[in-house]
Amino acid sequence: MNYTDQSLREIFIDTKVIACVGMSKKPERASYYVSEFLKDKGFRIIPVNPVYVGQTLLGEPVRTSLTAIEADIEVDMIDIFRKSEDVLPVVEEALARFPNLKVIWMQLGIENAQAAELAEARGVTVIQNRCPKIEYPRLFG
Repeated sequence: MNYTDQSLREIFIDTKVIACVGMSKKPERASYYVSEFLKDKGFRIIPVNPVYVGQTLLGEPVRTSLTAIEADIEVDMIDIFRKSEDVLPVVEEALARFPNLKVIWMQLGIENAQAAELAEARGVTVIQNRCPKIEYPRLFG
């Protein structure tokens, strides 16, 4: 898919809360340093990883799943750090849990046509094989 710079800019401007699925606590992992970068840019990061439940990452308690995110938290974007073949259940859970979800973002190297089609049918913007840590500075300097 061809994403215009303007459409990507609008995603960042409209997004306030990002659930990072598959976030690691290891600073050298992309899922950590991308999430840390986004937090530093003012986004609220909700870490989702059942391995780290009971711990805190970037000032937020780690949730075991998207459905474990409190009902009063409205997530705008799901940033997925999982293998392409593991994306569909994440997207299905996201669509079921967040009726007002705006964006599903799949990191570099991650693509899933079936998941993208499902989300787009619900009016959710889908970005595949891109990284917000690369796009944000490119678009906003």
